[in-house]
Amino acid sequence: MSQFPPAVLSIAEIHEAIAATRPDDECLIFRDKRFTWADITNRTRRLANYLASQGLGCHVERDQLQGWETGQDHLAIYLHNGNEYLEAMLGSWKARVAPFNVNYRYVAEELEYLLRDSQASACIVHSQFAPLLDAVRQQLPNLRVIIQVPDASGHQLIDGAVWYEDALRGSSSDKPAAGYNGDDLYILYTGGTTGMPKGVLWRNADAVVECFGGSKTASTVEEFVAEAAGNLRALPSPPFMHGAGHWIAIRTWLSGGTIIVQSQPDRLDADDIWGLVEKEKANFLLIVGDAFARPLLDGLENNTRDLSSLLSILSGGAPLSAHLKVEFHKYLPSVILVDGLGSSEAGGQLSQVASGDSSTTGSFPYAPQNHILSEDLTSELQAGHEGLGWLAKSGRLALGYLNDEAKTKKTYPVVQGVRYVVPGDRARLTADQMIEVHGRDSVTINSGGEKIFAEEVEAAVKAHPDVYDCVVTGRPSERWGNEVVAVVRLKAGASTSENALREVAQQHIARFKLPKQFVFVDSIVRSPAGKADYRWAKQIALDAVPN
Repeated sequence: MSQFPPAVLSIAEIHEAIAATRPDDECLIFRDKRFTWADITNRTRRLANYLASQGLGCHVERDQLQGWETGQDHLAIYLHNGNEYLEAMLGSWKARVAPFNVNYRYVAEELEYLLRDSQASACIVHSQFAPLLDAVRQQLPNLRVIIQVPDASGHQLIDGAVWYEDALRGSSSDKPAAGYNGDDLYILYTGGTTGMPKGVLWRNADAVVECFGGSKTASTVEEFVAEAAGNLRALPSPPFMHGAGHWIAIRTWLSGGTIIVQSQPDRLDADDIWGLVEKEKANFLLIVGDAFARPLLDGLENNTRDLSSLLSILSGGAPLSAHLKVEFHKYLPSVILVDGLGSSEAGGQLSQVASGDSSTTGSFPYAPQNHILSEDLTSELQAGHEGLGWLAKSGRLALGYLNDEAKTKKTYPVVQGVRYVVPGDRARLTADQMIEVHGRDSVTINSGGEKIFAEEVEAAVKAHPDVYDCVVTGRPSERWGNEVVAVVRLKAGASTSENALREVAQQHIARFKLPKQFVFVDSIVRSPAGKADYRWAKQIALDAVPN
């Protein structure tokens, strides 16, 4: 494991050190529950001690393992947003158990795949999902601990499970005997919108810096505490089962701030979000691209609330179109709008601050530890290079993919002695030090010998004022090999033609990239985190082939 720099401090150790400086301050707010920092410390220790009492923990230390291997028990978090989600993450690390996210939209076959692939030993599950978990558990020999969180579904406790609060109530609030270790895993499963989900393995100490926004210079508990100003009141609106959602939540904790959880976690409710911004004086809001921005902007049309506390909106996990940035500034002129780019494999990478009518989509100022590698992954390209390369990152990186040596070595290549991560984005570094991100290679459409990036075409189509949402995909074509198809949802009451959409789109992209067909639908299928479901879009395109 010499290729990995020494781990620094675990998230559990940092959180408890900050808590000691502000035990009575608000740490997390969810509905009518207001938890102090002392409360969260107490509850997560109790959860950790319960997990330890069930024999869960670390069995092989990190320095004895390869990057794609694990020596810990894994805990599946199968929950909607709420205090229990973040307590489950922090409590797992305090037990030296590795937490990971579960997409609660999965059907039985997908859920079984995920829990088998992840080797889950334990699961914390909301009652509404418990019957589905119960239906597949016979195929999951590793799963031996189930903790159930009651909800409005009213489902009874499934056989062999324990209620969440009972597990905490019956456990000690003493610091767990196993201690806290920065080498222990944080596992983030990819969304699976273009392929099967894969578990990305991070040491939690590395995730503190690269995913959770912790200090890149602090190396002691005292230094982390000194940087925790405590004035951030953040409302992460995406599901915590999406990386962006819990990254910002934990970033808030690392700053000593307060996490505000939406009251309607099963859906994006604009009235709920803006109401909480006003009521709780939130100063930071996280969204995921256009899929979150559009309904939130709709909720601002007739707004009478006092939203003056809001200082910044960050879009992470999906692009935020330039015209929507302009619209946000129309309603909230003093709010700073930031586009963030990152991935499960690389953590946070780039960011762009919107500036009025000059806002763009997909261009970011260069930031250290970001690189453009050549097509064949043999060298780093310099500013102003011709053509596209691979966006890469160096420094503290994830260890690899769970139980997948080949994919680990492919995604984390060593080039001229430096270990990089290459998540799959094609990009260019301009002469003036701007990184232009063209899109994921996994959703690239090869048409007539040209590579066309789905996200680039989506942004161009969305520039039409009548378009509410759009997903672009490819389908087989006798003439082109593959052809571009745009699946479009129009705004309520809007009516426009394919030619009108093309006319606007061609102002932003070359003619060869324009969709050969527009398929109009009543709604676009996305994950709860706002990610486009490209497999769904491809089927829609195939079903719409003209006779």
